[in-house]
Amino acid sequence: MCHHCVMKSVKNRMLSRRHFLKAAPAVTAAAVIGAGTGQVSLAAGAKRIVDMTYVIDEAFPTWFGPPGIKISQAAKFEESGFNAFNLEIFEHTGTHVDAPLHFSADGQSVEEIPVESLVCPLCVIDIREKAEANDEAQVTPDDLRAWISKHGEIPNGACIAMNSGWQKHVTTPKFAGFNDAGVRHYPGFHVEAAKMLIEETGSVAIATDSLSLDIGSTQTFDTHYAWLPTNRYGIENIANLDNVPAAGATLFVGAPTHRGGSGGPARILAMV
Repeated sequence: MCHHCVMKSVKNRMLSRRHFLKAAPAVTAAAVIGAGTGQVSLAAGAKRIVDMTYVIDEAFPTWFGPPGIKISQAAKFEESGFNAFNLEIFEHTGTHVDAPLHFSADGQSVEEIPVESLVCPLCVIDIREKAEANDEAQVTPDDLRAWISKHGEIPNGACIAMNSGWQKHVTTPKFAGFNDAGVRHYPGFHVEAAKMLIEETGSVAIATDSLSLDIGSTQTFDTHYAWLPTNRYGIENIANLDNVPAAGATLFVGAPTHRGGSGGPARILAMV
């Protein structure tokens, strides 16, 4: 079929669909009600769903500096009857998953992360006060013990998230952490906290509201190397931690599934 014929067919189908929606409001309403019912059923027992994901574009800060995503339009509605875009994405852009393969020779690639690990209890460690005083504040074993003392044992299969308040810098150069000397400074997990979670809990993930699992100035990436090779994963640039409780929420991690990937942007939701 010729290109012109294909475009004409697409437009005719879209016009037919619009006519159907106008002519059958009862059917449309029923479909909407049906779709809504599924969400209500899924969220039974939860009062709200919180989006933990940043919207990414060419301006979102990345660890390497250059834009992490390039977007070009492949088809325009006015010309083709539909919109379509080409995406070129650096895996570690925006709110994203670090797969075990990211810092290991043979760890799980992103599509190999077990789906059971992508739905997990969320434990939020609040170090905002420390981060106000020190840009390279870290989650330490003492912070974990304080959380446990207040909220009980860390649930099996949990994601432990650092809330350093770093989100308030996301629209400023400070989010990427560079100072005047070109050295990065932002919060992260202390390697001993990672080791404690590995040895004493069944946690499957750690998450930071900064660009990295490690502090900004690291040259050795100790936390990455301690955590990821154990076939646990990380989340970087998680958003909206102020909008979820320290304990009791459930995290849904929409990790990508490109074969052999070391990570990738993820849509992450919390049920509270």
